[in-house]
Amino acid sequence: MIIAPSLAALPGIRHAFFTREGGVSQGIYAGLNCGFGSGDDGERVTQNRARAMDWLGLPAGALATVHQVHSPTVVEATEPWPRGGAPRADAVVTSRPGIAAGVLTADCTPVLFADGEAGVVGAAHAGWRGALDGVLEATIDAMEARGAARDRITAAIGPCIGQSSYEVGTEFRDRFVAAAPGFDRFFAPGLRPAKHQFDLPGFVAMRLESAGIDRIDRCAADTVPDPERFFSYRRATLRGEPDYGRALSAIALVE
Repeated sequence: MIIAPSLAALPGIRHAFFTREGGVSQGIYAGLNCGFGSGDDGERVTQNRARAMDWLGLPAGALATVHQVHSPTVVEATEPWPRGGAPRADAVVTSRPGIAAGVLTADCTPVLFADGEAGVVGAAHAGWRGALDGVLEATIDAMEARGAARDRITAAIGPCIGQSSYEVGTEFRDRFVAAAPGFDRFFAPGLRPAKHQFDLPGFVAMRLESAGIDRIDRCAADTVPDPERFFSYRRATLRGEPDYGRALSAIALVE
């Protein structure tokens, strides 16, 4: 698992960006696949999620994840939801010790948040659509509504698809430029005509900075070219594989 130094320095908080290493799943899901939305065996996914919680020093049932839909919707977790009963959202915040707020990714950007003084943490799933539509800002707002202050919030950006791996078409770029002309700076010329390379983690970092977050950790890992460590939707698509695993990123308050 990958640990962000700035979050690790905060007392009373545990977190991790888990890789695919250390799990029980097999085949195309091999390793620590934590996504019930995949076609993996549900019992293996349950075991993987329990392993992740154990590494955080929490009970197997402590994890609160949502049914992700690439939205700016944020929910509060006061207790974990039962399997099949999770709300449709893309970020989770909590002020309840012992609950791990978690998101699942396979190229999209996981972002973990903490205000250690207020005792509020959050996790956001920021793909291009969620980042553009405001899921990061909505997560910060939800944390502030529960006592956090954005000038105290630390955010950590986890492993995701890197710019060199993220080829997009002109219509994709035009959507961002239409939102704000300055967003053009997150696109480099592609290797093929009418193609561009999108800097998703750079865009996420900019949105956090623009929202007033001063302490931001960034993981440089690109999920696409490293099949030993990371699940990747794009890599699976390029290989013609029928499905892919999902990596867990989680953060919790501990007493």
